[in-house]
Amino acid sequence: MGYMISDQNNQQTDLGATLRSGREILLQAFNWESHKHDWWKNLESKVPDIAESGFTSVWLPPPCQSFAPEGYLPQNLYNLNSSYGSEHLLKALLQKMKLYKVRSMADIVINHRVGTTQGHGGMYNRYDGVPLPWDERAVTSCTGGLGNRSTGDNFHGVPNIDHSQHFVRKDITGWLQWLRKNVGFQDFRFDFARGYSAKYVKEYIEGAKPIFSVGEYWDSCNYNGSYLEYNQDSHRQRIINWIDATGQLATAFDFTTKGILQEAVKGQLWRLRDSQGKPPGVVGWWPSRAVTFIDNHDTGSTQGHWPFPSNHIMEGYAYILTHPGMPSVFYDHFFDWGDSLHSQIVKLMEIRKKNDIHSRSSIRIVEAQPNLYSAIIGEKVCMKIGDGSWCPAGKEWTLATSGHKYAVWHK
Repeated sequence: MGYMISDQNNQQTDLGATLRSGREILLQAFNWESHKHDWWKNLESKVPDIAESGFTSVWLPPPCQSFAPEGYLPQNLYNLNSSYGSEHLLKALLQKMKLYKVRSMADIVINHRVGTTQGHGGMYNRYDGVPLPWDERAVTSCTGGLGNRSTGDNFHGVPNIDHSQHFVRKDITGWLQWLRKNVGFQDFRFDFARGYSAKYVKEYIEGAKPIFSVGEYWDSCNYNGSYLEYNQDSHRQRIINWIDATGQLATAFDFTTKGILQEAVKGQLWRLRDSQGKPPGVVGWWPSRAVTFIDNHDTGSTQGHWPFPSNHIMEGYAYILTHPGMPSVFYDHFFDWGDSLHSQIVKLMEIRKKNDIHSRSSIRIVEAQPNLYSAIIGEKVCMKIGDGSWCPAGKEWTLATSGHKYAVWHK
C-alpha cells in the first residue's frame, strides 16, 4: 500500500493555524457558463439562502482578468474586472458574504498565465505592461520560456509558471496576501495542483494564511479498458502524497471517491467498502483532509468531462453529506435542478449539522452489496443507498429523511 497517513494515529496533527473545524460544507458557486450571467450580482441575491442552508465556505470562480471568459487563463492578476462582473460588484458580494458569516474561497490559478507580449522564440511568454511584469524566466523551459523545467505536469498550450524562481514565488505570495487582506477572500482553492510541486503550495499557504485551502489534484483512476477497477489505492495514495507534501496544510478534492461512487450507484454498491472495510476513497484513509464532491465545473456543467449519472445525484449526496470528510455541493444541483433537489440537499445538511457529523466522525459500514449500501456514522446517524426495504435494527433509530433510493435515520 505504500506510505499512508491515517487519522486514527494522527489525531493531533491538525494545524491550528489553518483554523479548520472539520465541519466545513462547501458550495461551488458557479459552472462553466456562469460568466454569461452577471454572476457577482446573481450570487449576491443568493447569499441569504446559502447562509441559511448551512454552507461555511463558497468557492467563487477566478476573479481576475483572463484571456478566456471562464477565468482559467489569467493575465493581469491584480485586475478584478472579469467577465463575472466588476471589482465593485465582487467586493459588494464579498461584503455581503461576510455579513452573513459565510467565507469566500478564491480560485487560485497559478500554474499558468497567458503572456501579454511575444518574447523568447516568438511565444507569448512575457508579461509587459501589467502588474507582475515578469520576463521569460518566469515560464518553464518545457512551455516556451527561459525558466527551469517544470516541477509538475504541463498544462498544454499556454505558458506554465516556473515556481522554482524566487522572484515568482515572492510575487505570487504578495498577490495571495493582497487577495486575503485587501480584497477579502478567506479560503483558497488551488487549480491544477498537479502542475507544480506541492512544497510551493505549502509556502503560499504559510505566506498568505488562508483559513481553509483545498487543492485540485486530479489524475485518472485505475481502469481496465472502460471498467473501473475495484482497488483504487494507488490513486488515493497519490492524492494523499500531495496533501502530505503541502506540509498537511491543504485538503484535497476526493476524486477517488467521486470515481468510485458514480460507478457504485449503478448497481455496484459493493465498491463502497475497501479491502480493509473502510470507505474506498481518500476519505477512508485521511478524512480530515478529504473534500468530497459529486460534480464540478469540469466534470459536470456543459463540459461534462466525467459526469455523475444524473438520475443518481441524490444517492451521491446522501453518501457525501452523511459521511466523514468535508462535502462540497455543486451550484447546478443546488440552484438549477429544481426545488425538490434543493430541499433534499438542505435536509441532509441539516441532519449532518444537528448530529454533529464532521470530517473525523467514525464510520461503520454495515452492508456493501450490489444494490444496498448502509453505514452508521458517528454512532448517531445511519444511512442507506440502493433498493430494498432495509432499515437499521433497533428501536432507537428514527427515520430523518428519505428519497429515491436513499434513507437516513438518527437516534
